[in-house]
Amino acid sequence: MSTRAQEHKSTGAQAAITCVLMTCALALLLAGCESGWDVVGLFKPQGPPSNQQIYDVYNQTILKESTSADVLAAFGNPEDALLSQTKNIIALAGQKKKGYRMWFNMVTFDEDKLDARRKYVFISDERPKQVLVEPWEGVYFDCQLVIPKDVLDEPYANENARRIAILKRVVTDVRKDTGEIGADNKDVETSGFIVGQAIETVLVKLNESPAIAIRLSKEGGLEFQHPGYKSGRLRMTVESDIANVDVRLGSFVKKDKMKITFEKAVIVD
Repeated sequence: MSTRAQEHKSTGAQAAITCVLMTCALALLLAGCESGWDVVGLFKPQGPPSNQQIYDVYNQTILKESTSADVLAAFGNPEDALLSQTKNIIALAGQKKKGYRMWFNMVTFDEDKLDARRKYVFISDERPKQVLVEPWEGVYFDCQLVIPKDVLDEPYANENARRIAILKRVVTDVRKDTGEIGADNKDVETSGFIVGQAIETVLVKLNESPAIAIRLSKEGGLEFQHPGYKSGRLRMTVESDIANVDVRLGSFVKKDKMKITFEKAVIVD
């Protein structure tokens, strides 16, 4: 084949690829228009704080050490975020991408010692599925809490029964704390409902097969079907009197391929 013929073939292939890409882009735009979504807005930079910055704030709080002053300093004063406080809870919550994404950081303190006893971080992405684009819908949720002495001292039949009891305490605290802040910020309360529903789904599964509770502490955690986000994964580890829980829902189950460590979570924006 002559050089001129090869160039002509290459140019034709490039033109065909360009045509396909333009067709796909048009289909994506039309799908967005028909659904009423701002398609262009979905791909614009989301602005601060990034997911990693939200997790950095979470990691700055040290249970049994950090005070409310430490937490407020870590929260700072990000734009478009709402600070909510009760007698022993501080929460910072905001939205990004015109409400497509919602997040919060929350810390609960001991009423007597005034140190941090529970901390939470939540990020949800509700951007809709578009043509040729993998769905975004999903949730990141992590929490760390000091396990009450009465839960730890309870005589359990085996280690799996102990794990299940601790997870039950986790969901109780999640609902209690997000519900209390919910009087000032309904988004946090709604987020707590989503997480509570996920943990309860896992508890139902554990009630049917208690032996699989051993998977909770494995690297991959325990997978389950969530009624709203379809796929879900929960991992829980216990170190002394500290429980670490991470929940992934929807697209974040697949996207969360990196190894999550509770000392330093690495999150994809």
